[in-house]
Amino acid sequence: MRKIAIIGAGESGAQLALGLQREGYAITLFSDRSATQIRTGKVMSSQCMFATALAAEAQLGPALSGLYDSGAVPAINAIRVRVDLEGSADPIDWEAPLDAPARSIDQRIKSAAWIEAFVAAGGDFRIEKVTPRMLEELTRDYELVIVSTGKGEIGQIFPRDKAKSPFDRPQRVLALNYVSVGNPGREQPGAEEPGAGELPGQRGDSIRMSMVPDVGEFFTFPGLTVSGPCQMMVFEGVVGGPMDRWTDVRTPDEQLQRSLEILEEHFPHEAKNFADAVLTDEGATLLGRITPTVRSAVGELGNGGLVFGLGDAVLLNDPLTGQGSNNATLASQYYLDSIIRRGQEPFDRKWMERTFDEFWRGWGQWAVTWTNDMLKPRREHQKAALGDASAHPALASSFAAGFDDPRTFYPWWFDPAAAADFVQSKKSEDLAAFDLRDFRGALGQFATGVTVVTTLAPDGRKVGMTANSFTSVSMEPPLVLWCPSKRAPSLSDFEESTHFAINILASDQHVLSRQFATPSIDKFEGAETSEGIAGVPLLDGAVATFQCRTVSRHDAGDHVIYVGEVEEYENPGGAPLVFHGGKYHATASHPDF
Repeated sequence: MRKIAIIGAGESGAQLALGLQREGYAITLFSDRSATQIRTGKVMSSQCMFATALAAEAQLGPALSGLYDSGAVPAINAIRVRVDLEGSADPIDWEAPLDAPARSIDQRIKSAAWIEAFVAAGGDFRIEKVTPRMLEELTRDYELVIVSTGKGEIGQIFPRDKAKSPFDRPQRVLALNYVSVGNPGREQPGAEEPGAGELPGQRGDSIRMSMVPDVGEFFTFPGLTVSGPCQMMVFEGVVGGPMDRWTDVRTPDEQLQRSLEILEEHFPHEAKNFADAVLTDEGATLLGRITPTVRSAVGELGNGGLVFGLGDAVLLNDPLTGQGSNNATLASQYYLDSIIRRGQEPFDRKWMERTFDEFWRGWGQWAVTWTNDMLKPRREHQKAALGDASAHPALASSFAAGFDDPRTFYPWWFDPAAAADFVQSKKSEDLAAFDLRDFRGALGQFATGVTVVTTLAPDGRKVGMTANSFTSVSMEPPLVLWCPSKRAPSLSDFEESTHFAINILASDQHVLSRQFATPSIDKFEGAETSEGIAGVPLLDGAVATFQCRTVSRHDAGDHVIYVGEVEEYENPGGAPLVFHGGKYHATASHPDF
């Protein structure tokens, strides 16, 4: 049984501990506070978990399933965006539904519940403030030491990655309040009486995000805190700007009062919603400034021992886009999968770097780059796209969906030409015969395998994209087909090449699926390949590979049908990766057989 120590029992550390514990690893979890102290302490974040991260959370640590199943956690079903424009009295203002509900549970509740579940299952939980000297001792006693907290001096063990960290100082001054709103004794004509966490006269199941140039942002959403339902108030003030007014605040009540003053001055459309707000408890406020930072995932100690960074220890995101808890949970899932795949091999520096790189390439870089861009002033093509979303629901829905999966912002959010093309495609969706989001969902009920289709561009570049539109066509001659989108950036490379390869992914290659599904300068970074016919790259570890000569192409609406004749194939077998209902799955034998 492999021994692993995890320092920090927050969003990433506690969930990874539970996941590893369930897989039979001997885990020691360290925290500087007990579950009770965490539950009764100050709030730690303004976390909002979107659908992809919620699914990962359910797999890592089902300790919260009772809260979700009971209906105690409010569903967040939409995002409302309001952007004030310089020189205009008419702001951009629209609302779009989320594809699946988001949820917010006070991290005090979550961390305490995870610790208690870990202990109840026989886990070794220790309340200690771990120092660098203690880490040296732990590296001698444990096969792997993971640090999931960036607090204190142990956070300095991991050197800052300058290439991934464009800011050297905070970009926002942050203020957070958990409040109850709505007076149960007050009548609301024509509306049902709001509960303690709902906004009077407002849709209470949405994230409402307001942005004012050179001032900052305010966003609010419902959640569950230690005293019950609540409303989160999050202020993101430009450093040195009109909202940078918190340094003289001394008490929680003073902070709430200052919050209401700022709402009246800069976000008057929200002020009335919080006129009777009260703090949910004594620990319901937080102030701070965060410098968005990415650090090396490997820390080297004075004795030469290595520790592996996770969560806030190596990736600290500004809360503006709500990605912090999502990043932490998904990083834990990546780390869990990598540890399991490692088997009995040593957890050396190369493995640590590769594991973090898988997370960074597959998820982290997209969330970080988008968040860092949101901290900058809006560019003209971004303002135009946000404005067009007011009249085009498909475009608004795409923006909302990006909070769940930031990869979908690439490349259109960053490139004016790509933005124009993307916006036009979304406008066309609104004219389609069907609701295309729902139509895609219906098509997604057909479970498929997952492939990466590869080719070699005329200039020698390796090219690949994820696709599940693959099927056999004929046995004699041996023909297969796949269907790329006409908007696929690499379509021209496939048009100019004579051969392609279909790589059917194994169940443990979901990282590669995500990697090849997202725009990148080098999608093959970190992927192990061999060379096939006409130099076409073949992915190692696939359960089957078909090397094909392109024999025909057929126009098919917004896609192209590629038919290829199989010239060589390999069939090593194994468990395939499965895609159904927008999620990855693993195969299992049917219980009736």
